[in-house]
Amino acid sequence: MNAAFYLASQSPRRHELLTLASLRFEPLSVSVDETPRPREAGLDYVRRVVDEKLDAALKIAPDEMPVLVADTEVIFNGRALGKPRDAAHAERILEQLSGETHSVVTRVAVGLGTRRDHVETTTDITFAPLTYAQIQRYCASGEPLGKAGAYAIQGAAAGFVLRLSGSLTGVIGLPVAETLELLSRFDVKPVGP
Repeated sequence: MNAAFYLASQSPRRHELLTLASLRFEPLSVSVDETPRPREAGLDYVRRVVDEKLDAALKIAPDEMPVLVADTEVIFNGRALGKPRDAAHAERILEQLSGETHSVVTRVAVGLGTRRDHVETTTDITFAPLTYAQIQRYCASGEPLGKAGAYAIQGAAAGFVLRLSGSLTGVIGLPVAETLELLSRFDVKPVGP
């Protein structure tokens, strides 16, 4: 079966979620500078990065299929926490989130030619109070590295979550129901039953 759109994301979680949703796509490699600007609010950061990814992808993608890009960020006290540089940084991030509520924002954008559209989900998550030993053990596993907010909700960090209000798949990296609806606006539908 032929691809129906380009996916400009290296995230294995997004690839997996789209495949589970019976969508056929062709990977497209793009790179943008994801360094936050000084005093840039978390939500502004997510929106800017997604817009820049879509601009970059549309410049190199052939016009026959839509392009999908996305970004997921953990936002705490208005700031995007980003991905940890190392285990010590992951520990500091998790210490901030311990016993607190934070938001996970995922923005998904699709473009074809000059046409663009997007969806955005915000999920509020409350972590249980974490002991230093729990944080150390989790960080030693290596799971927090490469993950926004230093955790993977689909992994061992599921045990940290007291409450979740919003899209679980959005926290994983792609709000599937909302993405399917967005892609349908570009006549992309799942294959099969």
